[in-house]
Amino acid sequence: MSWSAKATAHGANINYETTQAIKIDAAFDNGDPMSNAQVTVYSPQNPSTPWLQGTTDENGSFVFAPDRSQPGEWAVQVRQAGHGDLITISMGEDQSVIENTVDGQVMSIQSTNGSFTPVQIVVMAVAVSWGFVGTALYFAQGTKQAK
Repeated sequence: MSWSAKATAHGANINYETTQAIKIDAAFDNGDPMSNAQVTVYSPQNPSTPWLQGTTDENGSFVFAPDRSQPGEWAVQVRQAGHGDLITISMGEDQSVIENTVDGQVMSIQSTNGSFTPVQIVVMAVAVSWGFVGTALYFAQGTKQAK
């Protein structure tokens, strides 16, 4: 008896454009918007504590106005159902956003880090452990029969 299921994984693409505020556009690798995804913004002065939290709209967009008195690397994390990414946006001391552009176009930031949720890590650890135990028992059974 066997059971199989099709597994699909989603990476995430996050784009941004600069106006008086910063607009984040988040989408899965297949182009579907990350609707109602959790957004967490971290300031350069305190990168371990959320500066702002919210959710994207139905199009995967989120707009925020950073504190222009805090130059440096602003980190923006977008997550939905275990998928997401983290980007940094550099704010210059002249209060302008230093954009990452190629030929005048804003770059797409794509996740390649393959981060896992704590539940996924536990399941993988249990599966690997069970594999070791099963292999050891298999070989132990073979040595008993050979005697």
